[in-house]
Amino acid sequence: MTIKFGCQGSTWVLDYDVEADMLDKIMDDIDKGGFKGLDMQVSLLGRYRDSPERLKEELDKRGLELASLTLPFSFEGGKESPKEREDADYYMNFLKKFPGAKMNVPSRVGQNRDNLLRRQKEIIKGANELGKRAHENGIITSLHPISYKTSYWRFREDYELLLDGLDPKYMGYTPDVGHIIFGGMDPVEIIKEYLPLIKHVHFKDATKNCEWMKMGEGDIDFRGCVQALVDGGYDDWIMVEEETPEAQSNTTHVISEIGGYVKKNLNPIIGK
Repeated sequence: MTIKFGCQGSTWVLDYDVEADMLDKIMDDIDKGGFKGLDMQVSLLGRYRDSPERLKEELDKRGLELASLTLPFSFEGGKESPKEREDADYYMNFLKKFPGAKMNVPSRVGQNRDNLLRRQKEIIKGANELGKRAHENGIITSLHPISYKTSYWRFREDYELLLDGLDPKYMGYTPDVGHIIFGGMDPVEIIKEYLPLIKHVHFKDATKNCEWMKMGEGDIDFRGCVQALVDGGYDDWIMVEEETPEAQSNTTHVISEIGGYVKKNLNPIIGK
C-alpha cells in the first residue's frame, strides 16, 4: 500500500479508559471527512467489542479499514499484568479478523518520574515480550510513547533509551508528532532517525510551548514529516487526531477541517 490517512479515536474521547458506544458515529465522521481508516482505542469498540465480523461489515459499507487497535500498557515489573495479558490475547484474536491491522501500544504515564531508569527498563522488557508473543500470532505491534510531564518517555535521552532498546524484530515504534514536540524534539528529525523502526504514525498539532492546536496552526512541520516518510519508503498509515477543546465538543466539524488540511497540504506529497 501507499501511505493512507485515517483517524485516531482520541479526537472523540481523549481518555483511553473511558468506554463509549459511539463507533457508528465515529465511522460516519471519518468517512465524511475523506479518510480511509481508523485506529481505535478498545474502550470505544462498544457494541462491536464482541463482534469483529459486524465491525468488518460496517467498515466495508463505508469503504473504511481498521488500521489499528490502541491498547495501553503499564508493564509494571517488566511484564504484563494478568488483566493486560488477558486483554492483549483477546485483541490479538480480534485483530486476526482484519489482516494487516496492528496493535498500537501506548506506554501509560506514571504519577511521577521516580525510579525512572528502572521503570523505563521494565517497559522496554515488557514491550519486547508482548511484541514477541504478538509476532508469533501474526500481529504487528508498535509502541507509542507519550511525553507529558510525568511520562517515562519525555525527552530526547528517554527516547534514545526506548528506541535503542526495542527489539525491531518484534516491536515497532509509533511516532506521535505532538508528543515529540512536547518533549522539545523535532518530529522531522526523529522520523528520519528512527524510520526503520516506524510501523504506525500519529499526527496532531502542537506548539513548542506544549499547547495543542488545530492542524496547521501549531509549530509542527507536517509537510516535512510526510516527505521524510515518503523519502524513507514508509508505506503504511498516518492517523490524525486533535486535542483542542473544540475537538471534544464539535468533533464532526473538527474531523472535516483536518480532512481539508490533509487533502490540500499532505495528499499531494504522497501523489494523491
